[in-house]
Amino acid sequence: MSAGPHVDPVEDYLATLTASLHGPVRAKAAMMREVRDGLVDAVEAQTCFGVPYAQAAHRAVRDFGPADEIAPSFQRELTIAQTRRTARAAAVTVPVLALCLFLVRAGDPEWRLGALAAHLTVVATAAGLLAVTALVVTGPLTRLLPTPHRLPSAVAWTATAAAVGMAVAAVALGVTSALSADWPLTACAGVLAIAAHGVVAASARDCRECARAGRSPRAR
Repeated sequence: MSAGPHVDPVEDYLATLTASLHGPVRAKAAMMREVRDGLVDAVEAQTCFGVPYAQAAHRAVRDFGPADEIAPSFQRELTIAQTRRTARAAAVTVPVLALCLFLVRAGDPEWRLGALAAHLTVVATAAGLLAVTALVVTGPLTRLLPTPHRLPSAVAWTATAAAVGMAVAAVALGVTSALSADWPLTACAGVLAIAAHGVVAASARDCRECARAGRSPRAR
């Protein structure tokens, strides 16, 4: 942290801690609000007895603990939050894509990319199952079982694979829409695949970042 004469120790501490954390914006903001409230309360508890603000702020920061020592526990919490967010995204969008591909395949038995649709459906189903498992493990079972250390990475890379599959599906659906008898359905499926890809890919990228932060030496 900076040690300039005009730097607020509390604000400097919060800035340092915030910069070291990665995770969902809302969850991170809520976490930092709690830290800020705790530090402000600690400062006020001293200043009301006549302790100078600067001295009270330094004491509050010191008592709270070095940012690099408390950041790992905060990062673990944020990583779990991002894992759940990515799992929810996959759980919602991947089954929708699988159903869409199924409907297109059923509506046009002569569709040339039926085999590709089947493979993508398998990928989507696997990602969906892992997503549901992650939600259960990081939710109701948290009090009974520890969260697997590699779960965030598994969810991140599975969601990444699903996002790639959705991108491939979107391209395939776009190319074959003109050849399909039910081209409106095929075109709508392609649009849905693009939308699903955007949602899952962005969340998977954030989850990979959180997983890397959780594996860094500082987070151990």
